[in-house]
Amino acid sequence: MASRGRSLGSSSDEDNSMSFREKLLRIDSSLGAQDVEGLKFLCMDLVFEKRLERSSSASDLFNLLLGEELLSENDPFFLAELLYSIKQNSLLRHLGYTREQVEQWLPTRRRLSLFRNLLYELSEAIDAEELKDMNFLLRDHIPKTQMTSLSLLACLEKRTLIDEDNLRLLEKVFKQVAPNLVKKIENYKREKAAQEATPPSNRETKSLHRGEEELFSQSDIKQFFQALPEAGVYRMDRQHRGHCVVVNNHNFKGLRDRAGTHMDAEYLRRVFQWLGFTVHMHHDVTREGMQRILWEQKSHPGHADGDCFVFCILTHGELGGIYSSDGVFIPLREITSHFTAQQCRGLAHKPKLFFIQACQGEAEHPSVLTEADALTPECVSPSLHGSIPNEADFLLGLATVPGYVSFRHKEEGSWYIQSLCNHLKNLVPRRQDILSILTAVNHDVSQQADATGKKKQMPQPAFTLRKRLVFPVPPEAL
Repeated sequence: MASRGRSLGSSSDEDNSMSFREKLLRIDSSLGAQDVEGLKFLCMDLVFEKRLERSSSASDLFNLLLGEELLSENDPFFLAELLYSIKQNSLLRHLGYTREQVEQWLPTRRRLSLFRNLLYELSEAIDAEELKDMNFLLRDHIPKTQMTSLSLLACLEKRTLIDEDNLRLLEKVFKQVAPNLVKKIENYKREKAAQEATPPSNRETKSLHRGEEELFSQSDIKQFFQALPEAGVYRMDRQHRGHCVVVNNHNFKGLRDRAGTHMDAEYLRRVFQWLGFTVHMHHDVTREGMQRILWEQKSHPGHADGDCFVFCILTHGELGGIYSSDGVFIPLREITSHFTAQQCRGLAHKPKLFFIQACQGEAEHPSVLTEADALTPECVSPSLHGSIPNEADFLLGLATVPGYVSFRHKEEGSWYIQSLCNHLKNLVPRRQDILSILTAVNHDVSQQADATGKKKQMPQPAFTLRKRLVFPVPPEAL
């Protein structure tokens, strides 16, 4: 590709003495406009499109990747993967890599999807005459403007005419104008099938930073992914994303109030509306009110056209259940059982997520600005699986493991809900699945402590999901 002609020197000795940003600037000087467009295209699954559009140079993109924590001096591998993908292998030396080293690490550290790589490779292989013929054949599907091969493929994807599981239109066109490219699609399908059939537990655990605690055991991860079918992603393309219920109990009869809970409720509302859900807020819900909400949602006709269902509860609790605002204990199983396939046909075979901010046991004496959402002590730590129905497609996310308290800041909200919302906001645009997001939440909350440094918390999920749950990336940043 053409260079902009700037020279900053090229010796490896100079590389060793340069700062990281100087190295990035050297890489920037060696990349042309077409390279930059290719890099932006490859990053589409990981960064908001509007932010990418504002990047007019490689250095702009590098700044964006640094801000998104996709690139750092300590871990520049993602940029190395990008440079390798656009065949700028000579620039890898500025990051301390060789082509062979990148190829060795890709199986465990790959961030670009096979689909994204395929489209880029196809765009590079389409010549001018083939592009002209493609524009003619696809005239009814694309704008009547001059397009590059890359912008043409991006347009087809944006209009949902192609996706990672549907390349029929491209195959049909290539058979007429570029038969040699059909083989690339066939190779992609084989590689994708092999990747989906292989449990990713080994790849994912190898990519953990050394010294980090494994928040799910390898056997748990392996067991989950082995249970997935080959087409292991829940549908997220129906008319409606779904309904999200938020029960926010602040004032109680006979129990202490929950200061700060309004921060959690508002953040949940914003995040799930951003994800496309219709959010239903309910405050200070009594036992009778909870029964009414459960009945209304169980019978809601809108579930038939929705992709997913979310139920969030912010309240006091103890082992195996939560408290209504009038102080009545409600077992979690009683809540989740309303949404089985038999009870709620509209949610059959669809993911049902329950997030509970409430203690599950042993209370402590918290510091001035930190409270525990607990009532009575418990010393046991049984399994959570009795709290969810014995059928597929449920996920129960608890703020703490059974037998322990969860903490809520009186002014800033709870550790768990604030972390959950932050990680949904940051990781959904990177197309992370819900279990990966909850793993990040576990790590984040486990690192927090109260003012004394003595009180810690560890969330815990239980799930019977059959597939990966990946929320579509919203068009705008939150």
